[in-house]
Amino acid sequence: MKDGDFELIDPPVLSRGVMDRDEQLRFDVDYQRRTWSQARLVVVDENGRTPVTWETRPEATFREGDAAAWDAAAGSGGSVITRAATTLGEEPPSNAVLLGAADGIPYWAVRGKPDLLAGDDPSEWADLRAAGAWLDELGSGLLTVSVAILNWHDMAGFCARDGSPTHPHIAGWARKCEANGHEEYPRTDPSMICLVHDGADRVLLARQPVWPEGRYSVLAGFVESGESLEACVHREVGEEVGITVRDVRYLGSQAWPFPRSLMLGCHAIGDADIPLNPADGEIADALWITRAELRAALARGDWAEKPADDEQKVVLLPGKVSIARTMLESWAAQGD
Repeated sequence: MKDGDFELIDPPVLSRGVMDRDEQLRFDVDYQRRTWSQARLVVVDENGRTPVTWETRPEATFREGDAAAWDAAAGSGGSVITRAATTLGEEPPSNAVLLGAADGIPYWAVRGKPDLLAGDDPSEWADLRAAGAWLDELGSGLLTVSVAILNWHDMAGFCARDGSPTHPHIAGWARKCEANGHEEYPRTDPSMICLVHDGADRVLLARQPVWPEGRYSVLAGFVESGESLEACVHREVGEEVGITVRDVRYLGSQAWPFPRSLMLGCHAIGDADIPLNPADGEIADALWITRAELRAALARGDWAEKPADDEQKVVLLPGKVSIARTMLESWAAQGD
């Protein structure tokens, strides 16, 4: 292993799916109908929320997407609450998506909302960005793929080739257009996310203008058409903070279905003595901090507030649901 090289100490939290995603079952209509009476249903509303139960409930009920509050006060042992598939009828409807199977049980996903008449409690519904880090492996995988595939269906109602309406096909894993039978498949947008360090004891962090004051993370950007992952790292780092990097190494990946990204985690070495030049309008600030300073930020906890008597810049880190957090924790764990 080269100097400065490291690996992720844990898998990213949204990469823990345990389902068998057998593609052949998507074509097997007989299987789908035969197992429908045993199947379970993941219901996701238009805001990406689904009902969740907890071994230890969060200390409070938080507004949608309030990842800061969830990271500070979330419970433990979260599980997605599923429904009997037969609540939709005697066989799979056209708008349901076959997610896969776990322990012999098929799981499907549909758009829906709390059913007050059936006893649903809207306060139990949580979204992936806020609660994803606290879900068990099955729940994390179910909600991640459900949000991703249903987001795609919401935006793929018309054929990109002839403009005619499209309809779900192959158990929800494709859409077919009315005019010419063109098939379209779920789209994923690859994005690099790179932890830049100096090969020794300093790591580069940056913040976007729209983020809360003090919140920093690693650099990220979308891979362009015809571009390799490594080329994207070099280009994005140069564009965002004005430095060059070397020794780009792959770390791991995580789905980020907001609405349909795949985060490809890397690390690379940069020269901490070269002045940073944050991109105007894209990067509000960028800075190098030491491994000890990063460890102190991690020890303060997620989204910690700056003490009133503290004149130093306090770094607030991304929440546990992000692969960025896993990357930072893994780099901080290296060295003395």
